[in-house]
Amino acid sequence: MNFFPAVDPARKSAGTYYDESLQLVELAEELGFEHVRAGEHYGSACGGYSPDPVVFLTAAAAQTRRLRLVAGAAVSSFAHPVQIAARLALLDNLSHGRLDAGFGPGARAVERELFGVPVRECRTRVSETVEACIALWSGAEVRFEGDVHRFGPVTGFPLPHQRPHPPVFLAPADARACARAGALGHHLQLAPAAAGRRQLAGMAGAYRAARRAAGHRGEGRIQLTYTCYLGTNRDVTLARARAGEHHRAQLTAAAASRPGQRPLPGTPGPSVRGYDFDRALAGHQVLAGTPDDVRAQIGTIRARYGSGICLSLQFNPGHLPYGRAVRAMELFAAEVAPAFTRSPAPAPASAGTGGAAVGGRGAAGGPAVAATAAA
Repeated sequence: MNFFPAVDPARKSAGTYYDESLQLVELAEELGFEHVRAGEHYGSACGGYSPDPVVFLTAAAAQTRRLRLVAGAAVSSFAHPVQIAARLALLDNLSHGRLDAGFGPGARAVERELFGVPVRECRTRVSETVEACIALWSGAEVRFEGDVHRFGPVTGFPLPHQRPHPPVFLAPADARACARAGALGHHLQLAPAAAGRRQLAGMAGAYRAARRAAGHRGEGRIQLTYTCYLGTNRDVTLARARAGEHHRAQLTAAAASRPGQRPLPGTPGPSVRGYDFDRALAGHQVLAGTPDDVRAQIGTIRARYGSGICLSLQFNPGHLPYGRAVRAMELFAAEVAPAFTRSPAPAPASAGTGGAAVGGRGAAGGPAVAATAAA
């Protein structure tokens, strides 16, 4: 389950959004979802209720036992690698090893300007931060000499619970960056809403080819983020989805519309005039409809992008009433995910064992209804 708060504060307060979201986290655990994910944005109604994924995921960790906690992504351009490594390691320990550590460059010009980060440095900052975090998580004394970051000697504290380190996910903007992630043996976080079918297929293909060429085992994980509008009445659900997606597009445009500024290549541009919900739905950039509709859409996505795909689904977009988000999650768990879920994994580890199982059976005793339904 993914949380991306495109929320107007005049319509839903921060406190209400956080209370509802953490209740949905508890429901995700109960229904057997695989993970919860939060990103990092500042200064606007488009994502601004999520300025610190570590804080939100720490709250989520405190009320769950099994869910993976995905930083998706922590923006590597806006903080020092020593700070990022320590905060992520803290969360990994608090959750007894449930962290998936995602890193991204920060695509919005207004945010880069706020923190004084030139666009030409963003990708370098991500690669250096990942390299530095992995070194700091080793427990060895680190002296780092990069193009942007230079520090040390210093030893990383605290060390993460997972050894040698938590799984690393990258959020690249093009096929070349995806290939670099594959060569390094990391995983991917991609947004179909920001890329067309051919571009996304090219990025996934470049990643897998580079991963194989480098000799890494398995195909790696490619996490695809979708908003999911689900209901029993197709016409009503699609009408709500259309309104919700246009609202999100308007807030995205407002967050990016600074004169003379441009997003990073491969990220959404500042204009909402060309947004077409029907085209996005037909292109599998958003999931919407009845359980039958969404099952078919996920089936197409799985056939298109192959194994290793993990869906990260947002059920509470914009100002959707809390009750509708609950109903959508329950419908997904009962009528969509069972068509794709693998055999149940071991049950969650008992308290005090120092670990937490991924997958397994939900607290309600049902099958592991994973957000990895298309895996």
